[in-house]
This record gives sequence, structure tokens and C-alpha cells, in this order.
Amino acid sequence: MIQQIIGAIVAIVIALGGCVAYFWGTNWLLDKFLSDSATDTGDAMTRRDTLRSQIRPWLFLAPALLFLSVYLIYPVFETFRLSFFDKTGREFVGFSNYFWLFGDGNFHQAVFNNILWLIIVPSLATGFGLVIAVLADRLWWGNIAKSLVFMPMAISFVGASVIWKFVYDYRGDAAEQIGVLNALVTFMGLPPQAWITIPFWNSILLMIILVWIQTGFAMVILSAALRGVPEETLEAARIDGANGFRIFFDIMIPQIWGTIVVVWTTITIVVLKVFDIIFAMTNGQWDTEVLANLMFKWMFVNFDYGRGSSIAVVIMLAVLPIMIWNIRRANAEEGTR
Repeated sequence: MIQQIIGAIVAIVIALGGCVAYFWGTNWLLDKFLSDSATDTGDAMTRRDTLRSQIRPWLFLAPALLFLSVYLIYPVFETFRLSFFDKTGREFVGFSNYFWLFGDGNFHQAVFNNILWLIIVPSLATGFGLVIAVLADRLWWGNIAKSLVFMPMAISFVGASVIWKFVYDYRGDAAEQIGVLNALVTFMGLPPQAWITIPFWNSILLMIILVWIQTGFAMVILSAALRGVPEETLEAARIDGANGFRIFFDIMIPQIWGTIVVVWTTITIVVLKVFDIIFAMTNGQWDTEVLANLMFKWMFVNFDYGRGSSIAVVIMLAVLPIMIWNIRRANAEEGTR
């Protein structure tokens, strides 16, 4: 344990020292090679100052661009290339992997499940987050409630899955049930169930885990947006006799609609990449397969780089339209300011 702590401290010191050395060294080199000489005229000095100011930001961006290229841009192109090769990544097979993909039953099941996740999880998480944000602001202990709702965000998806595995636990009809859900069922005189093995409903139970995690994120963002609604507008609505529901649906929601859409699309992107919960809870068994888990199986279990890459390309193509739409929408809002 002590060795690990010492190793972590040494790594932090080296990393920070490297950053300082890089930025100091690159700025020193820039100033040295583009320094003003005694023979420079006013125009020449101005050009050198302009050139230095143009180059300096790129010195700060260079490390991030390098890591972005190595760990994001290159893998995207390499994945796309591998999707046209066989399992070893050596023999070109054209669109064979995609023909197999769209004719595979497991892929169809994964697509169906992903669509269910896309419909249910973002809608419930955003809706619950909005309702909690509105109600918590009216309570004196609202900040405590918000902290409790946000707490699952601090837990990893695998950690949350372990927690909910105990909630859905099943020990057999004759055994004492330790799962919270089965304990409630048996308390009401009903037989316990192996909930995770029941097709369709097991997917809903897995979605609850992600809703539980993402509701805190939606609540925090929407709560901040609600604070930006002008109090004068709300007071005018109350004077006109509007009740709480009319104020909520006719005044609050329209004014924060942009934020609601951003939260919804952000959670949608998370859903498209969901893997940890499925892997930890069922590993895709009992008709709970999703695209990310199916990709993991073909890529790192079956070691079929061609088929695994083709599934990865499908996931990327599903995420891209949402990201592009978000970027365009953000640019449009920026242009109207």
C-alpha cells in the first residue's frame, strides 16, 4: 500500500514537472527564435509579435492534440479499416462483416434492446431530474435531497451494478431471500423470482440502474437552468391566477427547453455506449444483449477484429448524428447571442 502511494506521488511529481518543463521550454524556444533584433524596424517587430501570439496558443494545445490524435482519431480510422478485414485483420473481405452483422440474430436483439434503452432511460432520467429539481427548491431540506439524488453519480457503473445485484438477488424458492425486491415480494405472500432471467422485464430492471445514476446529473443541470428563469415572470403568472401546474408547463419548461434537450441528448449518448451494467449483471444473457457488450465479446473474447470493428462502426454511426446535432445547435445558440 505504501509503495503504491509513493509510486502515485512520484508519478504526479514527474507529470507536473514534465508539464512545467514543456511549457517553459517551448515558450523559451519561441521567444528565442522569434526574438526582436536591434536592426528590426517597427513593422518587423509588429510582425514578430503577431507571429508569436499566433504560435503560442498552439504550443499549449499541442499535447492535447497529440493525445487526441493517438487515442481517438487514429483508433476511429483503424476501426473502420479493420471492419473490412477478416478476424485476424490481415485478409480483406469487403462488406462481409456487415452482411453477417445485419443477418445475425444477436445483433437484432442488441439493436432492439438499445432502442428500448434509448426510449426509456433518457426520458425517465430527464423527467425525474426535472421534477426533483423543481420540488427540491421548495423544501428547506432541498439541498440535502439533491445531494442524496446526486450521490449515485459518484459511483462507477460496475459499483452500481453490484449494489443492484443485491436488490435483484434470488436464492431459490426454499432459501431465505436477501434481495430487497424478493424480500418485498415474499413479504406480500408472492413467490420470489429470478428477476434478471425474465426476458424483456430484465432489460427494464437493468435500465433502472442507469436511470438511478443519471437522474442526479439531469437534476443538477436542470436545477441550475431553473434558477435562471426570471422571478418577475413567475410572479406575474401567480398574480394572473396561474396554478403551479400551469407555471411549470407553460412558463418554466418553455424557458429551459434548450437545457432539457441538451440533458436528454447527453444521456442518450451515454445509453448508446452502455456496457458496464450489462457486462456486470448478465453479460448479455437472457435477451439483455446491447451493442457495446456484443462488440466487446467479438473483439476481446472471440478475438474477431473484423466483426468486432463492424459493430463498433455501427455504434459510432449511431452516436454521430446526435453529436453533430448538439454541436450545430450550440453554434446556432451562440450566434443568436
